Order: sequence, then structure tokens, then C-alpha cells
Amino acid sequence: MSNPNEEDQAARWNGPSGRAWVEAQEPLDRMFHAFEKLLVDAVVAEAARGVLDVGCGTGATTLAVARQLAPGGGCTGIDISEPMLALARERAERAGIAADFIRADAQDYPFEPASFDMIVSRFGVMFFEDPVRAFANLRRAARPGAALRLAAWRRPQENPFMTAAERAVAPMLPDLPPRRPGAPGQFAFADSHRVREILGDSGWAEVDVSPIDVPCTFSEAHLTAYVTRMGPVGQALAAADERTRARITELVRDALDSYVYGREVRFTAACWMIAARAP
Repeated sequence: MSNPNEEDQAARWNGPSGRAWVEAQEPLDRMFHAFEKLLVDAVVAEAARGVLDVGCGTGATTLAVARQLAPGGGCTGIDISEPMLALARERAERAGIAADFIRADAQDYPFEPASFDMIVSRFGVMFFEDPVRAFANLRRAARPGAALRLAAWRRPQENPFMTAAERAVAPMLPDLPPRRPGAPGQFAFADSHRVREILGDSGWAEVDVSPIDVPCTFSEAHLTAYVTRMGPVGQALAAADERTRARITELVRDALDSYVYGREVRFTAACWMIAARAP
């Protein structure tokens, strides 16, 4: 029997959240390009040939890795969001890049055992309902000695840009869902000790969790749409009336003004680069 929380995640990413990411693909790809480069560099350093991209979304990292591996290598992206995967497939076809995409939950998907020599993820592993089960499943999909490289967010307090919108509108939206430590979501891997336990308990070895602070930028023209469509505020605004939406949009935009430099938005992403190896 499926877990109701897993069903909620599937409904969310095949509904409003998935559509929001599709519509924001361009600024999100620009915003997180530095992480894509870090993961591609790690693939090159490992001389990997068969790579799995977990929580691949609209496919930016999958396509960048596949481009680096061609010819002779291959990259597969897995995600639960059909809207995001539809865009990923379209982008691959448009660019003439051979990449495979699977619509499934990596927590349970029956991968062929020992089929990948590297597993990567750019912010795609924090949503598992049972992360130990998920990473045990990924370990079984990894060949002996395969590398794992994951980018995940550190604490909300270290990422004020990511939480500024909800802090600004909290008085007007008292029903915003709280950020529960360790719960599936953006900051689920904020605690490095918990990350080490998850990977150790799921059978990974040589675990390393290193802090990285990464400068991120995107166009100011996309800022209002980004902060009013994404995250808890975006979910709350979907059901708000026009007057409330206008007021909250104004509050959010004012709260983020300190991150705007001319036509560019700049902030620092406080993250972990997580490394491990299949024994």
C-alpha cells in the first residue's frame, strides 16, 4: 500500500509545483548553473560512463552530463513529475542529445542492479519519504566503487534569500506550512549528521559532507514571477484572491530588494556537497 505522504508528493510535483518549475525553467537553470557545473566536473573527474541523475526535473543536469559523456557514455534522469520530464525530453530532442528519462520514484524503482558507475543530483534527493530506503535502492543500482555526488541545501537560516518571501508575508498568511526539520522538502538534508547517518544506514561508504557557498544569479525580470510561484508562498497564492495576491506580491518584492543589483538578482546558496561511494 502506498504512503499518503508519497501520494502527496506525487500529486504536488505532477500538479502546481511541477508546472511552476516548467514555467520557471529558464531562470532556475541560470540560477543553479554553478551546481550543474560542479556535478559535471565531478563526473569528468570520476571518468564515469553511465550516470543516473536523481530528481532530474526539467533535465538541465542530465543534458549537461550527457553532452559531456558523448559519445560512448550515457545519462539517465529519473523524476516523479511528468510535466517536468516532458520538458526535459523536449529539450533533449531539440538539442540532439541522447539522454534517457524515467518517470518514477527513485525510492522504489526497480533499477537493473549495478547498472550505473555514478549517481548525481542537483537538489533532487530531499523529498524522499524514507531516505534510507531510497539510498539503499540507489546503492543497489550502483556498480561496486560507483561514486555518489549530491548538492543539497544547508539550514534555512543560512539561506535568507530562499526564506525571505515567507518571512515577509507570514502575518498575512498565517496558515503557511511550517518548515519542519528533517521533513521531506527543500531543507530536509540541512543536518549534516543526519545525512551521514542516512547514507551509512543505506550501505554507502566513504561518506563526506562538505559545506559550499555558491554565488547564484538570475535576471531581475524573472524575480516577481519566481517568488510568487515557487515554494510555500507560491502554493498559498494559488488559492488567494486578486487583492491578496497583489498585496503579497508587493511585500515579497520589497523584501527581496536588497538582492537586486541593476538588472540582476544575486544571492549566495549555502549548501552541502555530499560525496559517497558504493562499497
